[in-house]
Amino acid sequence: MQSLAIPVGDETLFRSFTSLRHASQEKGPLSVARRMEVLDELAKALLRRSDDMAEAVRTDFGHRSVHETRLADLFPVVSGLRHARRHLRKWIKPRRRPISMMFRPASGEVIHQPLGVVGIIGPWNYPVQLTLGPLIGAIAAGNRVMIKPSEFTPSTAALIASIVEEVFDPDEVRVVQGGADVARAFAGLAFDHLLFTGSTSVGRQVMRAAADNLVPVTLELGGKSPAIVAPDFPVERAAERIAVGKLFNAGQTCIAPDYALVPRHLEAAFIDAFATAALRLYPTIADNPDYTAIINERHLKRLTQLVDDACTRGAILREIYSTGGAIERHAGKMAPVLLSSVPEEAAVMQEEIFGPVLPIVAYDTLEEAYAFINARPRPLALYLFSHDRTIVDRTLARTVSGGVAVNDTLLHCVQEELPFGGVGASGMGTYHGEAGFRTFSHAKSVFHQARFNGSGLTKPPYGRMVERLLGLVLR
Repeated sequence: MQSLAIPVGDETLFRSFTSLRHASQEKGPLSVARRMEVLDELAKALLRRSDDMAEAVRTDFGHRSVHETRLADLFPVVSGLRHARRHLRKWIKPRRRPISMMFRPASGEVIHQPLGVVGIIGPWNYPVQLTLGPLIGAIAAGNRVMIKPSEFTPSTAALIASIVEEVFDPDEVRVVQGGADVARAFAGLAFDHLLFTGSTSVGRQVMRAAADNLVPVTLELGGKSPAIVAPDFPVERAAERIAVGKLFNAGQTCIAPDYALVPRHLEAAFIDAFATAALRLYPTIADNPDYTAIINERHLKRLTQLVDDACTRGAILREIYSTGGAIERHAGKMAPVLLSSVPEEAAVMQEEIFGPVLPIVAYDTLEEAYAFINARPRPLALYLFSHDRTIVDRTLARTVSGGVAVNDTLLHCVQEELPFGGVGASGMGTYHGEAGFRTFSHAKSVFHQARFNGSGLTKPPYGRMVERLLGLVLR
């Protein structure tokens, strides 16, 4: 079978896309039997090569916890593949819809039809989950797919291409590799649907490129996801759970808690509890196999600049580790730090952090916390820590976010029965489970006229019968 790792170049990229388009037109969608087969084979291939995948991701990051790769990259994809295979026949079953009394005995149904050729642009932070995860819904729906993995994780991208080549035929799924120039050309192709995961700024560029061909897009972006600690919740427990979510993958997670809103009288206790939890989770940083490195020097520099800018503007820095500085440069790692009394104009309060830096924002009332969140672009995730059902309901009603986890962090993202996606600046559209199947399908309405029907009553020349009928339905 020919290699699917296609060289860069707009012409080659277009030829690859044209090949998939031709297969879609000539051969039609993937059969249900073929979808079931490749969903199963892809899961098996990922399990067979799980050690290779963990090593590829580790190589790309400089260091990446093997357990984090298995937990956050491999488990969600394998689980999603199994879930889709188990439920696919139910998802594709036509759904009857009632017809207005006036038009009976006609009948109606909705069938889900594959869109055709789907494009997927993956990010670097979870290079397996966020590249192959969308593939599940696209394949379950019967589409042919073209994938562009991140150029920041070349070892993982090459392994993904190898696995795709092993499982799929070249006219079913193709992987293209290359840098930003390839990504720009990729976004400009006339896909039937395009899914992009990445930053909000790049998401805008992708949407502009897709607009030229009126390509519908799903954007999974990110933003500043808040964690609210309500007054009734034990502050030590909240701090620990926020620490787990914040420090997983060294904070390089689109749904990581970006800042914590804490009752003013509990701020000092929260800072101490977070520091204690971090030291318990990661006793050391540089030599700790569980603690992941920052993806590259550019991002490491960006994070230190965020901290320096905040401190220059008057923020109070709490270093948790005695490392002689926040950064372990020889390991490519950044130790967790906390920031309090951060001015709102500081860059760390304006930009998505994407690293192990947590600003703490003190509040006096929950309404003040809601106002702080609502004054900013809508986040991809929101975390609330409260056992009070009234507070939970009020928070859900008073805030808007892509998803919510109550009394924990991150875990809503790995529930196949829950749609995952952003809102506003944090994205548009959803996938995971049945939501992914529907995103990559066209819900086609079908009206079946009965052999014996009354449609002749509404044809011209109009007369007394039409007047009576209109009198009944319009009164």
